[in-house]
Amino acid sequence: MLLTELAYSHPAVWLALLGVTGLLIGSFLNVVIWRLPKMLAEKWREEARQTLDIPHIPGKIYNLCWPPSACCACQQPILRRDLVPVLSWCLLRGKSRCCQQSISLRYPLVELTCGLLFVLAGLLWPPGINLAAGLLFIAFLLALAVIDAQTMLLPDVLTLPLIWIGLVVNFDGAFVPLQSAVIGAICGYLSFALLAFIFSQLTGKAALGGGDAKLLAALGAWLGWEILPELVTFAAVGGLVGAGAMHLFYRQKLNQPVAFGPWLILSGGYFLYLAA
Repeated sequence: MLLTELAYSHPAVWLALLGVTGLLIGSFLNVVIWRLPKMLAEKWREEARQTLDIPHIPGKIYNLCWPPSACCACQQPILRRDLVPVLSWCLLRGKSRCCQQSISLRYPLVELTCGLLFVLAGLLWPPGINLAAGLLFIAFLLALAVIDAQTMLLPDVLTLPLIWIGLVVNFDGAFVPLQSAVIGAICGYLSFALLAFIFSQLTGKAALGGGDAKLLAALGAWLGWEILPELVTFAAVGGLVGAGAMHLFYRQKLNQPVAFGPWLILSGGYFLYLAA
């Protein structure tokens, strides 16, 4: 009730609060983007060691919470005053305080993007279940987009919960009726999984990964099955344009694998805001 009153009586303060929240969430997403692929790689190495009966090699505890944030170049702990989203990067002029190595522009961009998307969500939805769910959806999609763009990986630990959260959110029809959400999740997964299977059988090469199928299932669970044909079409056109631009400006080979997840996510985000 208090949030609703704040949103209507002081909209600028409400949007500023959402923006700051988005910046903080974006800062945490940077941790997820950096650490989660490394955690998964270590898990896969350990599974390989067990399969090959290779002795376990003890290592440091490494998860999303521990160890504290450190410089990527020299591993020195980062001071708290250097962890302020966007502002710290600007004050440090994009260089670490400890060793003066460049800090990736990705960090402030993810934080700023998350903050802006949270503000946009606040303009589209009043305080309530739709806004809370929309903010969660945005955070998941932003993390998945950057991880896939950098590693060609869409982790199950993010895509599978996103499917179930979408179904739970739509249990009372928050975004689409539950029936549409269930059919969307099923059709989203099966369409890409079947397409990848047929392509691999005909060519002997892998096309779409299983992560793309699970991501489309998640988008279907949130947005319903009716939007999937347009969503995939928009994503495919965007992917083709992106691949053409990379070839034109960076001489990237046209047959080089391209992460399709970010284009699905951009398309899904567009339809999410369009439906608001």
